[in-house]
Amino acid sequence: MASVRVRVADGRDADGVARLHADSWRRHYRGAYADSYLDGDVVADRLAVWGARLAAPAPGTVTFVAEDDHGLAGFVHVVLDDHERWGSLVDNLHVAHTHRRAGIGSTLMAQAVTAVTERAARPSLYLWVLEQNTGAQEFYRALGATPVETVPVPPPGGDPARLNGSPNKLRMSWPDTKALHA
Repeated sequence: MASVRVRVADGRDADGVARLHADSWRRHYRGAYADSYLDGDVVADRLAVWGARLAAPAPGTVTFVAEDDHGLAGFVHVVLDDHERWGSLVDNLHVAHTHRRAGIGSTLMAQAVTAVTERAARPSLYLWVLEQNTGAQEFYRALGATPVETVPVPPPGGDPARLNGSPNKLRMSWPDTKALHA
């Protein structure tokens, strides 16, 4: 496992988080998201989202970044007690392409579990993953998640032109974070 430091993100992290998020989407969401969006304004879109999120975090949310000596290695964003049935939401988990398979995703998920354990009303956790992102699905299944539902992907920013066709996403669930094998 790579040696990383994990800390709570702040406004200074917005640029790096947004760029990593955009790079991850470009690598893993191609086919579901329109090429014109991924090759065009995805970075500006993600900068707007993460600039706002990290400058003034919403109550009940937390973003953690993982860093090594070379910079940002990954991040996770958690919305505590997001859903009455499914619990807290891992809204985003992305690891830099150069750091994949180094244990950083598991480290960030463990940090998300700690946040849920310490701050959420319920121990359940869930996330959404694109149906086409089979590598991420395998990762979450290895951590003990169960796919419980398939629904259409909403278009990024509410703009249907940013989607290709009608992609789907899966809700992956951990009814109790004690069962998460991070």
